[in-house]
Amino acid sequence: MRINRIAVLAVVAGLVLSAGASAAVRLPNVFSDNMVLQREMSVPVWGWAEAGEKVTVKFAGQEKTATAEADGKWTLKLDALKACAEPAEMTVAAPSGTRTIKNVLVGEVWLGSGQSNMEMSVGGCLDRDRFREEAKDFPAIRMMIVEKRPAGEPQDDVPGRWHVCSPDTVPHFSAALYFFGRRIHKELNVPVGLIHSSWGGTRIEPWTPPCGFKLVPELKNFVDQIEQAPPAYRKQVGDAISHIEAWLPKAKAALASNATIPPAPQIPQHPLAHAGGTTGLYNGMIHGLIPFAIRGALWYQGESNGGEGQSYYQKKQALIGGWRQLWGEGDFPFYFAQLANFMQPNTNPEGGDGWARVREAQAFCLVGIPNTGMAVLTDIGDARDIHPKNKQDVGERLALWALAKDYGRKDLIYSGPIYRSMKVEGDTIVLSFDHVGEGLMVGKKEGLAPTQEVKDGVLKGFSIKGEDGKWHWADAKIVGQTVVVSAAGASKPTAARYAFTTNTDHCNFFNKAGLPAVPFRTDIEWSPKEK
Repeated sequence: MRINRIAVLAVVAGLVLSAGASAAVRLPNVFSDNMVLQREMSVPVWGWAEAGEKVTVKFAGQEKTATAEADGKWTLKLDALKACAEPAEMTVAAPSGTRTIKNVLVGEVWLGSGQSNMEMSVGGCLDRDRFREEAKDFPAIRMMIVEKRPAGEPQDDVPGRWHVCSPDTVPHFSAALYFFGRRIHKELNVPVGLIHSSWGGTRIEPWTPPCGFKLVPELKNFVDQIEQAPPAYRKQVGDAISHIEAWLPKAKAALASNATIPPAPQIPQHPLAHAGGTTGLYNGMIHGLIPFAIRGALWYQGESNGGEGQSYYQKKQALIGGWRQLWGEGDFPFYFAQLANFMQPNTNPEGGDGWARVREAQAFCLVGIPNTGMAVLTDIGDARDIHPKNKQDVGERLALWALAKDYGRKDLIYSGPIYRSMKVEGDTIVLSFDHVGEGLMVGKKEGLAPTQEVKDGVLKGFSIKGEDGKWHWADAKIVGQTVVVSAAGASKPTAARYAFTTNTDHCNFFNKAGLPAVPFRTDIEWSPKEK
């Protein structure tokens, strides 16, 4: 968006008047009515006041103080809180005024981000009327919805507010995030706060902070781009000001003579301040949330980077590493959705088309980046719709990782089979897997119903490469905790693949917990160092 000089002056004047009219202590929008605070860890609270003012925060029997710095910023930490579903008030007082935040709960807080499949609302999902009606039973689930706002530089606050779950509000909640929180709430019986900050059609780069790109040497070009943007922008603004100064006498003369006023020169937009600008969405929609205490983050994105492979893995390193560095909570959990099946099936057994390689990059985050988890969605997509309407299973599968890894539910099977190793035996390849659980099966998934085992079913989606380098669709059989693959014409096989294609709808390999296997290829061309 481009704005003229008069508009700029009007906005600035309005802000100055507003600031002068209210010098009371101010908090970022994440601290507002209906919020949920993270239990069992120290909770940062921050805001702005008059320089030198003493600010006092009272909550849950605690009283903490801080002094506003020269720039007005103050920050303090509450001691670890116990979960509480009884609404409470937080007061923030300074000589210049007092703020009271009402209906505050304490429980588990998660941040959800990504593109349109994270943004997709409950109102657009399967069986939405039932889930809307059931929302009345979950007022302890709250969601902060961050409004869309890119920025060229990190912003101290994000636009948005908290909403209490109800039949009126839940249709607008991020579905994947809501169904995650719903499962967590039902399992733990504690309040759940969900912060939703996503934007349809966006790539991963706009969500990544500068420090994240600096962690990955292969992404230096993005670091250069970020560092070159401010001086270039300042020069453009300087040129624009010169044009405005030249325009002002002409505009005044036109006014005095009742002549036509010439068009005002334009103030340029910051080159990063748009939904596709590197760091632009981090600056405007994430930075202002830091360091609000969270348990972890959820991510559903990749469609807009769908033509990538190893480079997407590197970008995930930058995103996750950057967020973790800035939050300062260590390697907090980061769980993400692998892309669902989409488009028309590929009849070539070699595969490798479309999203196959970006799914592979997503899968390698599990071994390359600590404390990550992945919900596999190759059984719930739609060949004709990039936005699958089954977000219930997305949220549930992400919740399984959290319940098992973060909430002590060691009894849960939280992942489908993950390829571990292969062994050539004559004209067959024997494939071994982790996360077998209670066994492997041929499965069938329909709608929101649990995956059903298909007795005497035939495994599909496996291919095998012979000594001659040619790929063939394979005969695949479950033998104990392994899968044995072979194909006529593929003597002395050298490699195998499973679901290595954009549309995996024909693939039906599950464990008996009903979770689909992670797509894989044994002839992988790159592998990050295991963490």
